[in-house]
Order: sequence, then structure tokens, then C-alpha cells
Amino acid sequence: MKNAYYYKLAVLALLPCAVCSCSKSHHASTQLKDSIPTITLEPTTIEVPRTYVADVQAVQFVEVKSKVEGFVEEIYVDEGELVKKGQPLFRLNSAEYSQNVREAEANLKQAEAEYQMAKYEAERIQRMVEKDIIAKIRLDQVNTAKEVARMKVQQARAQLQRSETNYSYTTITSPFSGYIDRIPYKVGSLVTPQSLMTTVSDVSEVFVYYKVNESEYLQYKRAQLQGETQPEMDNIELILSDESVYPYRGKMETVEGDFERGTGSIAFRVRFPNPDNLLKHGVTGKIRMMTRMDNVCLIPQKSTFEIQDFTYIYLVDSAGIVKVRSFAPLERYKGFYVSQDFAPHETIVYEGVQMVKDGMSIKPKPTDYARILEELKKSDEL
Repeated sequence: MKNAYYYKLAVLALLPCAVCSCSKSHHASTQLKDSIPTITLEPTTIEVPRTYVADVQAVQFVEVKSKVEGFVEEIYVDEGELVKKGQPLFRLNSAEYSQNVREAEANLKQAEAEYQMAKYEAERIQRMVEKDIIAKIRLDQVNTAKEVARMKVQQARAQLQRSETNYSYTTITSPFSGYIDRIPYKVGSLVTPQSLMTTVSDVSEVFVYYKVNESEYLQYKRAQLQGETQPEMDNIELILSDESVYPYRGKMETVEGDFERGTGSIAFRVRFPNPDNLLKHGVTGKIRMMTRMDNVCLIPQKSTFEIQDFTYIYLVDSAGIVKVRSFAPLERYKGFYVSQDFAPHETIVYEGVQMVKDGMSIKPKPTDYARILEELKKSDEL
């Protein structure tokens, strides 16, 4: 009996503390519900920067090789030098080819002399046949001999042209104006038609290639087919490897014909002017363009949470009831998700998403959404 008596006394003693604790907990919950910030979404228009890894190539880039075999006798240029179209770059030993030209010239003169003799003989026989001195069959024979001599002249003339062409190949000239790359063969080196003697690159303008995925390609192509203007494609920025912005803007020209099987991407080509010759063939950088997005809502990332690769927010109805909802972000942009999944004037929980639950009743504390967007625009201008 004593034990039961003491147990009741202990329960009575602890009861005020329990009541006080429950009262504090209920008060804290009420304060929590009353202080949940919310925002009312409104559609807006933004320009989102997109960047892509880029590969810079000269508008013309040619490997310079010899068309004939020979020893390098003269090098007229140096590495990195600017050359003009037709300017001599190398000269090979030409003694053998010069001799071939002289031999071909002699053969041509001999063939022409034989042809003249055949013509005279044909004319002589023609007169004799007309006077019935000899049979006509003899005329047919000399005419055939004359035709053979004429064909030998043509053959000798073709041989001379071939020899002269080979001789001209011993002097290697620039195919266009541009910059000389490395010269691996020095004077005295034996080169063949397979030997890469140097390269010439024309960088007065450059092509910049960047790759996009299939979804981005379809978006671009559909807009093009529908006749929509895409001004961002004519005002493309190039970010160089030191993160500086190239001073000239580029214009998108064309798209490659096939998607890469491994990556599922396709390359776009942009042309950039290069009047200062700052860019060289093979440098790298990044393409940056501003993509205009109309009628989108900006969802602060702190207003969202993720579960198994899905992104969620809490909607708040007019009665203050919280309802969880997933959405599909289009982009991430400066601490915001860009989405088109929301109707105008929908209210969401702005801060404290970790303190609310689906179906919970709260008293919203509205936050100025327009001010948030205005601050974002100011940060863009900076």
C-alpha cells in the first residue's frame, strides 16, 4: 500500500511539468506555422547563358607535301611566318628534273622534224599519184606514216609538259596566304610525296565548333523551320582559355550532317572574325550564348527538395493547406530552377520546406516575389 501511495505522489508531482512542456511545444508549433514565408509565382522572361566546350579551327588549313621525291636544297621561310599565296616555301634538288626537261625538249624537236619530213613525202607522193606516175596505194602508205609522225609529236609534247610540271614541283609554294607551322625537314633531308613538310593555316577568320545534344538540336531546328527569329545565333560569345571574352562576336553558319554515335551529339559551326590574328588553329575555348526564355517561372532552389532524382515543392492553397508537388526544371540559373510547369499566381513555400509536411495547415507569410526577380536582374547587369 505504501508503494502505491508513493507512486501516485510521484505522478502528481510530474504532471505540472508535463502540462508545461506540452504547452511550450504547442506554442512553438503555432509560431512555426505562422512564420512560414511564401511567394506567389508570376511568369517572366529571362536570358539564360549557355556554355559549350569549343574547338577553334582555321577557315583554311592545308598540309604542305612535295609531289615529287628529292632532297631539300633551300628553305625560304621560317616557322610562324606569314606568307602570301604563291610564295616559294621550299626548293628541292632539281638537277634530275631539269635534265628530263632538256631530254623531252630534244625528243619533241626530233619528232617535229620527222613529222615535217613525213608531210613533205606525203605531198610529193600526192603529186605523183595525180600524174598517174605511181599507184594510189603508195599515197595511203605515206599518209599513214605522216599520221604516225604527228602522233609522235603529240606524245613528245605531252612528255615535255610532264617533265616541266615535275620540274616546277621542285619549288614548293604556298597554296594561299597564311601562317607557316613547324618545319620538320631541314636542308639535305630526303622527302617523298608522303612527307609532311609543314602546314599553312589561314586565320583571317576562324571556325568554332561546339556540340549540342539531340534535344537542343531539335529545339533549334523546329524554331528554324517555323521561321522564328533566333538572334542569339548571330551574337555568340567566345570565352578563351584564360576566361577572357573574345572581343568579336560570332555567327552560327551550319550544322554537321550526322550525330556522333557514342555521345549522341551534333556539332554546330560558328564563324568568328580574327583581324588581330589572336586566334590560332587548334586553340580551345567555350561558346557562350544567351537563350531567351519566355513565360517561365523562377523557383528558388531553397524552396525545393529532391527525392530519388525528382524535384518537389510545396504548394499553398487559399486556405493555407500545404500540398507537395513535383516539377521538371528546364534549367538551373543562379540559385533558381527555370520551369514552365506552373500557372500564374500559384503560391509555394519559399523558406523552411524542411519544417512543413504534405497536408499541413499554415498561415502564409508572403514574400515579395517581384523584388526577388528585380534583384536577380540587377545581378545580371553587374
